[in-house]
Amino acid sequence: MKYLPAASLVLWLGAAQAPQTPVAAPTPPSPALSAPRENPTPALRAVAPRNAQEAAIRAHVAYLASDALQGREAGSAGFDTAATYVAQQFAAAGLKPGADGAFLQRVPLMKYQVAGEARAAINGAALKPGEDFVAAANPQSARTDVGARVVFVGQGVSAPSRGHDDYAAVDVRGAIVALVGGAPADMQSEEHAYFASMRTKLQAAAAHGAVGAVLLAGGAKKARPIRAGGVQYGWATPEGTAFAPGVPLLGTLTDAGARKLFAGAGMTWDQARAEVNGKQSFPPAALATTLKIESATAFTPVASSNVVGVLPGTDPARRGEVVVLSAHLDHIGVSKTPDARGDRINNGALDDAIGIASLIEEARRFQQRGAGKRTIVFLAVTAEEKGLVGSDYFVRHRPRGLENIVADVNLDMPVLTYAFSDVVAFGGDRSTLGPVIARAARGAGVVTSPDPIPEQTIFTRSDHFRFVEAGVPSVFLWPGLKGEGARAAFEDFMKNRYHQEGDEVDAGIMWDQAVRFVDINYAMAREIADAPTSPVWNKGDYFGTAFKGPMAR
Repeated sequence: MKYLPAASLVLWLGAAQAPQTPVAAPTPPSPALSAPRENPTPALRAVAPRNAQEAAIRAHVAYLASDALQGREAGSAGFDTAATYVAQQFAAAGLKPGADGAFLQRVPLMKYQVAGEARAAINGAALKPGEDFVAAANPQSARTDVGARVVFVGQGVSAPSRGHDDYAAVDVRGAIVALVGGAPADMQSEEHAYFASMRTKLQAAAAHGAVGAVLLAGGAKKARPIRAGGVQYGWATPEGTAFAPGVPLLGTLTDAGARKLFAGAGMTWDQARAEVNGKQSFPPAALATTLKIESATAFTPVASSNVVGVLPGTDPARRGEVVVLSAHLDHIGVSKTPDARGDRINNGALDDAIGIASLIEEARRFQQRGAGKRTIVFLAVTAEEKGLVGSDYFVRHRPRGLENIVADVNLDMPVLTYAFSDVVAFGGDRSTLGPVIARAARGAGVVTSPDPIPEQTIFTRSDHFRFVEAGVPSVFLWPGLKGEGARAAFEDFMKNRYHQEGDEVDAGIMWDQAVRFVDINYAMAREIADAPTSPVWNKGDYFGTAFKGPMAR
């Protein structure tokens, strides 16, 4: 869940060539010689499948989460092998290639990080790297040389419709904005997470005419400064740099650097910080300061792919409307140091091989029971763990014929190590998808529940949110936590297996619960595909109102 080329046979396989029986999985690569064979003994007892449906899901997860695929990190040979497997399974389920004649949509990932030593100065006085500031990589340019006046904009949140705009009283055109982490505390948790994200803050700065931004690391209790030299990802533009919306984040200032930034202003940095931490109410101000930052960014192209399978709609009046069923195929690869068992491979069985397995089995359900009236896209994306990059690329580069997306239903890391009696639909209360989910849940004998962990702001942390930003009603379904032992099992996974080596195929996954989960998701997808009208945002919903730009339908 949200941070070797495939065989040409699969890449160009057309619908007429799609096999009608399951095809054999490609031979996985041998584990790297530097990585010893991992300890196969999981922390939990293996659960054996009891019927063909359970066995099919387990087989997909066992392959995708095998040691041979080395954690499926985006850009790795293991990921490419996994993508080939998914493309073959889509073809076997009767799907047509959806990436302009291919199953694989090439995603030009770009890895970028600070190169060499950066320099910064306030009013001509040099700052000390590491003590006063830490430079950030600039996805927009290999060389950064920015000098401008500085305007303090508090949290850098621009939400006039929510009664909060840190830009209302200041002019930041041509300026560098200095901002702190967080968002107003009185916002709903999902909106709070959206406005607290650096991506949103940098977009707001750009919209108001700024040329760059710096983060003041000590400015809020939960501020998260950018680590020096940290590797980040985007996708490549025609110029060869990484796409990232908004102004560039130029760096992070420490408390020592921020005090120098505020010298000569109407308030000290300590006074401004007290306002931030105490009231979350900020007096934005133009500082009597000019900041200059010079740095270099190194770019490394990393080729990867989304896998796109299409089931064309049967209704001539509705087949132009597209329902996307998405899941992420990548995981986090191999750790530098082994765990207590000597294991370094982050297999990603629940995160998110189980989501991909569910996607494949839903495609088979549609193959067996007939296509929907609307077109359905089965989408396995890359680089979710790198910042929802693969889904961002797909939304901005929709293949021909798939432009009019009316809904996204996302499958990411359902924790299926317990018998669930309810489901949670993140985002279900924001659009007419909510009642669809409720009906699908009732059909499977479960109820829907409100978000049990709102502080985790799950709605903004997986691939469906890139569709939300494009104006598309979207939802993300998880098993709920009402049943006996459910919360304990969920917390055990999050503590002991999430993004760790213990997320393995035989670490307690209950395959009968996986089938129930597929049942519910299939019922949802079927109703959305066949409904007389397409989903719409609920009247007055923030995200449904906010995203009306060129990407919205």
